[in-house]
Amino acid sequence: MHQKLLRAALAAATSLLLLASAAKAVETQPGPDSDKQFFPIASYRVGPYAASGASIWAGQIDDYRYINEVEGGINGVKIAWQECETEWTAEKGIECYERFKHGLNGAPVAAYFPNGAPAAYALSDRAAADKIPLVTLAYGRTEATDGRVFPYIFPVMVTFYSEASAVVNYVAEREGGFDKLKGKKIATVYHDSAYGRETLDPLALLAKKYGFENIQIPVADPGSEQSSQWRQVREAKPDWVFLRTWGVSTPVAIKTAVRFGFPADHIIGDVWASSEEDVIPAGEAAEGYLALTPYPAGADFKIHERLKKDIIDAGKSDLRDTKAFGSVYYNSGLVGALLSVEIVRQAQAKFGNRPITGEEGQWALEHLKLDDAALERAGFRGLVQNLQLTPADHEGGGAVRVQQWNGSKWSLVSDWVQADRTTLRPLIDAKSEAYAKEHGITPRDIGSN
Repeated sequence: MHQKLLRAALAAATSLLLLASAAKAVETQPGPDSDKQFFPIASYRVGPYAASGASIWAGQIDDYRYINEVEGGINGVKIAWQECETEWTAEKGIECYERFKHGLNGAPVAAYFPNGAPAAYALSDRAAADKIPLVTLAYGRTEATDGRVFPYIFPVMVTFYSEASAVVNYVAEREGGFDKLKGKKIATVYHDSAYGRETLDPLALLAKKYGFENIQIPVADPGSEQSSQWRQVREAKPDWVFLRTWGVSTPVAIKTAVRFGFPADHIIGDVWASSEEDVIPAGEAAEGYLALTPYPAGADFKIHERLKKDIIDAGKSDLRDTKAFGSVYYNSGLVGALLSVEIVRQAQAKFGNRPITGEEGQWALEHLKLDDAALERAGFRGLVQNLQLTPADHEGGGAVRVQQWNGSKWSLVSDWVQADRTTLRPLIDAKSEAYAKEHGITPRDIGSN
């Protein structure tokens, strides 16, 4: 009996090995698109956040189309893309990642953009194990800025910690200097989720440093009723409100704030409360509202001139309504496309003009440099801040601009406002080291980088 069980176990183990080998062979076998670069699009065209998603993916796809049809690809390598609907949920986000992580028809994945905080948090360990860099543009784990602990996660451009610092710096500028912050009141009305709670620690640190009163008021998802929160604001009488909402909760917040007597021109929305979709539903209440953005609205940049001629006017745009051309979310999609393309382009400079793998994409991200010359060539100068990532710093920027809604369009009212990343860094390192300890990770040695 024992021998029969042993033989059965050996047969089962052999079958599993053969299946694994067959699966590996399928993964590595050259496909019909093995000469292309695959850019997966984890989209959300349905669900509560669909209004923002539609414009984002249109910007991304329009840029990919332009790269293929006008520039002939990335150094001759054509782009292949495919969407997978996530509905902005962790569960569907994981399904899309698993579907795409091995590429498409032989075209490899250089980096994966989960396009949503729930999926980004859920995929952290999987992406590291699969050696596929996870790029979270202006959201995600702030502690992943520390490349010693998170070699495959990149919260590129601006983290939530940097947003918190930038809003304090902007308020200081408006008030006449950092010394004028002492005794002021800054209230944060925030989406009560991992996303919204990200700024609790940095604002506590900055309040201690500058002496302002730090008031925190959570809003439960979806935030369609906020009378109690804005009653608290009215009672607290803050000088400024930092609004960290998302989706329907943003126009509700703006309308409710004005109803309770708080002026819109002293509310500063964060990156995910800075679009046309956030202010138009609020109507007249939104006039004067301020918001942070790493990709301001506008169609006056060189990339828009190129896309207008070759994509929009040619009837090839993915936009359902071309009035959204140059909107905040459309420009967000363009910036996502820029990063996708530059990861491949800068990896090709080291590995050759061919499709790039995840490990090569990770190298490119840790050496990613977007200076004035690179941004000018790509048509994004003025729309995107300069970036310089390193193995130690996976953010690389840390700046935003402030724009103001006049009732019909956004206007920029600041230059780039830089976060105080030196002050924030010990907080980030402590958080990443705690994560490493909890998960049994030995931080890698990155030398002096």
